[in-house]
Amino acid sequence: MKGTYTRTFITWPYRLTSPLSFTECVNPLSDFLCRTGSSDPYCIVRIDNEAIIRTATIWKTLSPFWGEEYNVHLPPSFHTVSFHVLDEDSLSRDDVIGKVCLLCIKGLDGWMNLTEVDPDEEVQGEIHLQMSVVGDGDIPKILRCQVLEARDLAKKDRNGASDPFVRVRYNGKTQESVIKKSCYPRWNECFEFELDDAPPDTPLSVELWDWDLVSKNDFLGKVLFNINRLQSAQQEEGWFRLVPDKPKHSQHEGTLGSLRLQLRLRDETVLPSGHYHPLTSLLCQSVGPNLNGNSPDLIMLIDETTTAESRQEVASNLVKLYLGQGLAKDFLDVLFKLELDKTSEPNTLFRSNSLASKSMESFLKVAGMQYLHRLLGPLINRIFEEKKYVELDPNKVELKEAGCTGLHRVHTEAEVIQQSTSLLQSYLSELLHAIVQSASYCPVALCQAFQQLYRRVSKRYPEPEYRVKFIAVTSFLCLRFFSPAIMSPKLFHLREKHADARTSRTLLLLAKAIQIIGNLDTLNCCSKEPWMVPLQPVIQLGITQLKDFISKLVSCDNSEDLCLQERMSLQCGSMEKEGFVLLHRTKDKSMLMTSPFKKYYVTLSKDTLSYARTQHSKKTSFISLPRILAVEKVEEKSFGSANVMQIISSQDNGQMETLYLDCKSVNELNQWLSALRKACSHNTDTMSCYHPGIYKGERWSCCHQKEKADPGCDKTKHGVTLQEWSDPLDPDLESQLIYRHLNGVRPAIWYSLEHLFDACALLAITSLSGVKLYFFRKTRFILFLVDPACLEIEYSTSDRSVLILNAPAYLPMVGGWFCVFFQGKIPRDDQARTRG
Repeated sequence: MKGTYTRTFITWPYRLTSPLSFTECVNPLSDFLCRTGSSDPYCIVRIDNEAIIRTATIWKTLSPFWGEEYNVHLPPSFHTVSFHVLDEDSLSRDDVIGKVCLLCIKGLDGWMNLTEVDPDEEVQGEIHLQMSVVGDGDIPKILRCQVLEARDLAKKDRNGASDPFVRVRYNGKTQESVIKKSCYPRWNECFEFELDDAPPDTPLSVELWDWDLVSKNDFLGKVLFNINRLQSAQQEEGWFRLVPDKPKHSQHEGTLGSLRLQLRLRDETVLPSGHYHPLTSLLCQSVGPNLNGNSPDLIMLIDETTTAESRQEVASNLVKLYLGQGLAKDFLDVLFKLELDKTSEPNTLFRSNSLASKSMESFLKVAGMQYLHRLLGPLINRIFEEKKYVELDPNKVELKEAGCTGLHRVHTEAEVIQQSTSLLQSYLSELLHAIVQSASYCPVALCQAFQQLYRRVSKRYPEPEYRVKFIAVTSFLCLRFFSPAIMSPKLFHLREKHADARTSRTLLLLAKAIQIIGNLDTLNCCSKEPWMVPLQPVIQLGITQLKDFISKLVSCDNSEDLCLQERMSLQCGSMEKEGFVLLHRTKDKSMLMTSPFKKYYVTLSKDTLSYARTQHSKKTSFISLPRILAVEKVEEKSFGSANVMQIISSQDNGQMETLYLDCKSVNELNQWLSALRKACSHNTDTMSCYHPGIYKGERWSCCHQKEKADPGCDKTKHGVTLQEWSDPLDPDLESQLIYRHLNGVRPAIWYSLEHLFDACALLAITSLSGVKLYFFRKTRFILFLVDPACLEIEYSTSDRSVLILNAPAYLPMVGGWFCVFFQGKIPRDDQARTRG
């Protein structure tokens, strides 16, 4: 799963990110499928049984394809990641098909069999216990188990709660106590057992069950204790995680289908900014304006040593780091030059998945997503709302899908193609007009990058018959940005759900037309797909319009704009989120039998959370972000909705006020949770525990405590956040990820450096201690190539005193090399040795 790491490395330095890709599922079965032969599957992702992601529903299929990718930032204390596949039902509860549960796995890429969801295994929560052994000598030893409280128990009843009772077992004896309608019970009861009569290896079992009047009790989890260890320690107290009972053999094992997943779990320690300054300085110098293309270059080494598997991630990290430094244009320019130097055939320029192509693609997604939404959003929404049947290929025309013309007369094939052509021409004309108009609001960062690309290619291929300078721009803008977003709007956050089959075909034909225009060649494409010929006039006009657009894009003057780094920050996320949400304040008075929630337009800015009745009305209610104490979910039984969250803030009078937001879906809920948690990541005065229920009827609905000022019955969950495209940049995180990559490819960099210097240096000397000295007389410097474990080099010459060279902080990272410059003549009888 991939968003922005909040800068909490001082108090919370460990970050876990889980890049997660949902691919597909085959042959999901359930009782529902046996009756209808089909399914409407979707997937829920849970972190420690807390739902954080819901995929789109794929209608009427037994082999759904999702293709969705997420990044989730997790706390280091998490235990499990589970994937539940369900069948959506509009009339009754959704049917559970099966699940895949992973325990702290580092990586996964493949098919996983779905297993049956056993209620006895679906346990969660913790229990607070105090265990002690009292008595000595003539006094019989007593095992004392004090059950204090539990939190976040599984909800087994239809009212969104449970009726938990605790059952303590030891040496055949059992004691029980029950609390009604609470997932956060507080018992504060003590249970005692005699130790003398029991064998020494007899365990103490603390079990939790949900009490039911009619049906059998539901298992909530248990904890087992070793009495021998307890007698040695005399006393033990703490929160203990509930574990499931022994798994039962499933009769459906291997018959529920399979789920294909790509999962990677990464643990990163992000240090304060000063630790990354040597690396960032080195990277910035590698793309500076005075860069000598013939000198050893770190960017060139990264390009040569990065594998195809890691190229996308490395490109994304480098782009974000250089954006934060205000050097994205210079970085891309270096890659453009490297790519042009390696390309002999102009028709293949930037068509491979090189570091230059991946970096430019990542740059467009990071710096141009707001531009893309403004450009494509209206047309994509129109296509989704109209749901017109569009088909140009005669072999794929389905007359039943096209409907009737009137008096129950079915369309002919020619009529369907003619109608489809008119619709596609309308969509394509609207899109081309929007592209031409977007030259006025295209982000400055994108304009400057395309300017540099256009100039580099024009210099490399100056002949007027070449169209490469236009194709170089369109290969990124149309083929790697516009077309993928049109084909998969959900993956670019243009829509919340995937398109149905009819809309997907329309989007595919439109994206194909944009690709033809981007290639600036209609004849070649129409010869391969002759059924695209009806669109040729509008495509030909589109090529002319696209060339005019590119000419405007690369000739705009940005001299009077803000400085580059400030413009970059404006385009790359400003921690903002907005939209209509149902809202309820604790001080609001609602009439009996009416919903307490009212519709407001909520806006999260850099410093405040504000809301008003409409989008354009004046914001009259504000919450300062530094005053927010906690942002947490609310349990379902409180308002009858599973997608309610609460924002607890402090007031001027010292009192706390709670604002409740009711979201439309679990995805919207977690998006607001993540945005607010990241916006408040620097808050110091935060709550460590909270109430997941509401205060109603003179008590808390979650734990039944009567004191309104009770500190809370559940711990806050600041660590779980989703990565969003609008998240601001985190240079320290990107520096850490680049450092990790360089450290991983250090042998390859070392090998490349040694061969490069052997070929370029005028003189190379290898000392007895293993130090290689490379002499470059024209530039008057000596370059030392040493083992990465070296801490310093002692260098001496015949006419100079001994010089101790401390290895820079980035020396172990880049392969072990650095330069020493001399103003005078370099002697030949030099000696050097390492000191490690």
